[in-house]
Amino acid sequence: MNMLDSGPFYICQLFLQRSGRHLMAREKTTDEFPLEWLCEESGLASWQVQNCTTLLTGGATVPFIARYRKEQTGELDEVKIRQLQERLQYYHELAQRKQTILNTIEESGKLSDELRGRIAQVRDKAVLEDLYLPYKPRRRTRATMARERGLEPLALSLVRGEMAWSAIEQLADQLADQHDELADGAAALKGAGDILAEQINEQAVIRARVRHLTWQHGVLVSRVAANYANKPSKYESYYEASEPLKQIPSHRMLALRRGEGEEVLRLTLETPRDEILKEIARLFAAPRRSPWQEFFTSVVADAYDRLLAPSIEVELRLEAKKIAEEAAIAVFADNLRHVLLAPAAGEVVVLGIDPGLRTGSKLAVVSATGAFLDHVTIYPHTQKAQQPQFSRQISALIEKYAVEMVAVGNGTGGREMEQFVRQSLRDYDHSCPVVMVNEAGASVYSASEIAREEFPDLDITVRGAISIARRLQDPLAELVKIDPKSIGVGQYQHDVNQRALKQALDAVVESCVNYVGGDLNTASAALLGYVSGIGPTLAKAIARERDQRGGFVRRCDLLDVPRLGAKAYEQAAGFLRVKGAHPLDNSAVHPENYALVEQMAADLAMDVASLIGAADKIKRLDLQRYVCDEVGLPTLRDIRDELLKPGRDPRRQFETASFRDDVQEMSDLQPGMVLQGSVTNVAAFGAFVDIGVHQDGLVHISELADRFVKNPAEIVKVGQVVHVKVLSVDTTRKRISLSIKQAGASA
Repeated sequence: MNMLDSGPFYICQLFLQRSGRHLMAREKTTDEFPLEWLCEESGLASWQVQNCTTLLTGGATVPFIARYRKEQTGELDEVKIRQLQERLQYYHELAQRKQTILNTIEESGKLSDELRGRIAQVRDKAVLEDLYLPYKPRRRTRATMARERGLEPLALSLVRGEMAWSAIEQLADQLADQHDELADGAAALKGAGDILAEQINEQAVIRARVRHLTWQHGVLVSRVAANYANKPSKYESYYEASEPLKQIPSHRMLALRRGEGEEVLRLTLETPRDEILKEIARLFAAPRRSPWQEFFTSVVADAYDRLLAPSIEVELRLEAKKIAEEAAIAVFADNLRHVLLAPAAGEVVVLGIDPGLRTGSKLAVVSATGAFLDHVTIYPHTQKAQQPQFSRQISALIEKYAVEMVAVGNGTGGREMEQFVRQSLRDYDHSCPVVMVNEAGASVYSASEIAREEFPDLDITVRGAISIARRLQDPLAELVKIDPKSIGVGQYQHDVNQRALKQALDAVVESCVNYVGGDLNTASAALLGYVSGIGPTLAKAIARERDQRGGFVRRCDLLDVPRLGAKAYEQAAGFLRVKGAHPLDNSAVHPENYALVEQMAADLAMDVASLIGAADKIKRLDLQRYVCDEVGLPTLRDIRDELLKPGRDPRRQFETASFRDDVQEMSDLQPGMVLQGSVTNVAAFGAFVDIGVHQDGLVHISELADRFVKNPAEIVKVGQVVHVKVLSVDTTRKRISLSIKQAGASA
């Protein structure tokens, strides 16, 4: 064997053998489907994982699988199915990377059966990269230059430990004499040390151990940058701070990274260096007799300080960022779910108001089905002399269109407009409820292509008023028209991985849309695009077909839509409602089970239309008699529930917060006040509540309940109406401190 050609890899093997960590490969290939890995991770039975992955790879959507394939998955919910979906994608990417690595190593002639087997066992991308590191195409390093100077034999002799130290020094002197670039034997030894340091850095076992110790004991230290010393900033609390890396809450990690990115903070990772060096030396199994020990101690220190520590720190800081991002995205997704599933006022005629001061307030009336009817602009705050005329205009709209509710956007001038509308209604003896509506993202919708298509001849601000009115009628149907990131319930949303954020939020929107369902004849193309199996292109095709035929009569009419095939119909049909010819078309019963329901009705000597809602008859059904290979009790129970309450809206009952008339500005607040408000955002450190003063107050996590709260989402949800007690008001910094737990005691 030519040691100069195979030296680095031979040294690798020696390190592994001497550390006692030489891994024997199992007979396994990288193209194996990781079914058992998924079972181990999820704790699910193999048949559940197999069936679920088969459905997913076959094109079934998560909502469809969770709702209509319960028997095949053991009634897995959407959360569990999405977790399997994510891990499937991870292993798919891992398998692709493995193949690329195997091809690269094979082309270099270094791929052994043992290495192939070890790569096949890997389940983690970081571990895979550790295994690949010794075989990666190299840039020019100190170790590379040492090899070019012929120091590989010296490095091999050192790691074997078979020669006396005097013989090692003699060999070093000989090599120095042969190369002009080496001043003496000491320089040769230093070069050999560079080779060994690089090999230590490239050992998967050593890297894994250093990574583990750094993660377990590393402390992230934050210091103020020199040019910001003694200067105030929003990062002041981090000017002198430290915290174990693995324990830093997500919001704090993202804030620290943002502060570092803005060059206000300097972050460093402190590690247990002495402990790590001892562990590397143990794994390296270097000779402990002097002067060997002194030499190898310096090599280990160099390997750690120059190579291992910097790369592992980068890895773990990225890992900590990833964990923080995942937590922040999860908070955003949970908040978004509650916003989208906020109670709907339903099919009522609404007067929507987009408040404004200088530019006036835009009023728009929409019908019970959301169709635009009329609009006006009024200026009650800048043209006070004409307030009686503006009140008459409001009254005239209410009378003309039989308005049942008024929705006022909560933006600038919102509270002033709410008070003006309430007074106008009292003046003209109208009893319409006035509701403050969160208008976050309304301006985004107004300027969007969807809004231009819906109302090409209307001003942007009028479109905003229409959107506010529709949000009251059905928040989900209106909010699906805008980018979820514009809804304003996120935490550090611009600091997280945007691709991961979009994927998570789109999944939430898809889940919510299919949870509620949609009317095939009234749903917008934006909403239809999120229905299981459809997507944006088919949604537009459905809308065109609907317009051409004047509406759909039956669900199966969907099959007439161009490019909408049997698979898409199977995925979508159960989530779409049609008030038409077939009574089950307006329910969540899937068309594939219509014949089963017809059999149930026949057994009770009834037709299907009479069976729907007939609770006494439905409860008499013996579901067990209808169990077959295709349909089990889970689906039968869903069918029974749907027959009892067909087309029911699963969202909670509509309610809204009532703001005090005498509290409209921060200056009106006094500590000790107990107010009603609406939760607008939930973060890891607490919840923000709108109490009607143009500035949300913060309920810190410690003020949510009379017990320890680990996750604020366990106590409050976005959109929830709560009572809060004012603790303090800082008008200069625009901060309001609130308490929910003390409000209960004061009420």
